[in-house]
Amino acid sequence: MSPVNPHLAPVAVPDPALLPHVQQLCDLTDPYAFGPAQDELFAAAMAETNAWHTERSPFFRSLYEATPPAEPYRTPLVHANFFKRHEVLSIPRKDVELHLTSSGTTGQKSQMFFDHWTIRSAQRMVARIFERNGWITPDQEVNYLLYSYEPAPSLNLGTAFTDNYLCDFAPARSVAYALRNTGGEHEFDPFGCIAALRRFEQEDAPVRILGFPAFLFFTLERMRAMGLPPLRLPEGSLVVLGGGWKGHADRRIGKEELYSRVTEQLGIPGERIRDTFGSVEHCIPYIECDHHRLHAPVWSRVTIRSTRTLEPLPYGERGYLHLVSPYITSVPAQSVVMGDLASLQPGDACGCELQTPWFTVHGRAGVSRNRSCAVAAAELMKGMA
Repeated sequence: MSPVNPHLAPVAVPDPALLPHVQQLCDLTDPYAFGPAQDELFAAAMAETNAWHTERSPFFRSLYEATPPAEPYRTPLVHANFFKRHEVLSIPRKDVELHLTSSGTTGQKSQMFFDHWTIRSAQRMVARIFERNGWITPDQEVNYLLYSYEPAPSLNLGTAFTDNYLCDFAPARSVAYALRNTGGEHEFDPFGCIAALRRFEQEDAPVRILGFPAFLFFTLERMRAMGLPPLRLPEGSLVVLGGGWKGHADRRIGKEELYSRVTEQLGIPGERIRDTFGSVEHCIPYIECDHHRLHAPVWSRVTIRSTRTLEPLPYGERGYLHLVSPYITSVPAQSVVMGDLASLQPGDACGCELQTPWFTVHGRAGVSRNRSCAVAAAELMKGMA
């Protein structure tokens, strides 16, 4: 196997003459470069991507023309839920290379479309961050336990696509899935997960556990209920979580408690357990540092918006999470307001070596512990209509 991961290979923007700064920004190899030069490049790239979508999307053009120039990057605010009801493209459908949906448990799912540049540049960002953390190991086989959906012919969920993509960074000795395909549906298989973990403990290959944190927690709970002793997975094992607690908000536990349980029951140290944030509407990867903070990579900017006025809020205050990146050319989703409540902090408030700002997600707007995130978000949008 080649020691160079193919997802780090160069990829070209659709039109180099129109998007030179987008190309330059997305070609940056340090995922957390920070400073005036990067800010200037980011602003130039945003101007290019706004012009790109204004020319190709009547929907975006109308929003852009109504956006005050004083708005940062003069980028309209588009709520992520917009993509649940509308398909808006800035490319011909023949140029769509990939179609993915969000993984909400109820209601309409977001429909997102990607051209070659958009999906490849997003994948390369993930690869850059994995490379920086030393998690690309082409010469080291690993055993995978994926807390996501076993592949099925009609499956196009973004979470499943991402988790399977992450298996490219280390060759697979074996792969086990927590959500088994039962023929048209997927069902959680806790006993299969436990059997896989017990088998992996006896082998000399590191284990990589990827996917939904809820189902990992349910596995640990089942192990405890069965009276099973703690496992000690091989050195170098890694946990990378993502996708949230969809449909299981009532059983959610704190991140610190979950990490402690993973260390106690599987023997994986805390610095090898990382949460992530991402969405099919905004594919920029946000991966925790070793202090467990979600720092913004160089390819994006994060703002917190007031839930009443949508005005930007200062560090430390809670509001809607607003994510901006010029990477996307297929859909005018370069500025997305999420349904998540979050707060932002400056980079130096973390204590790790990264300098970029970081954010904390406090949950979905309007969600209580006994209500589904997806249901609450849908109700919130109805109230705003």
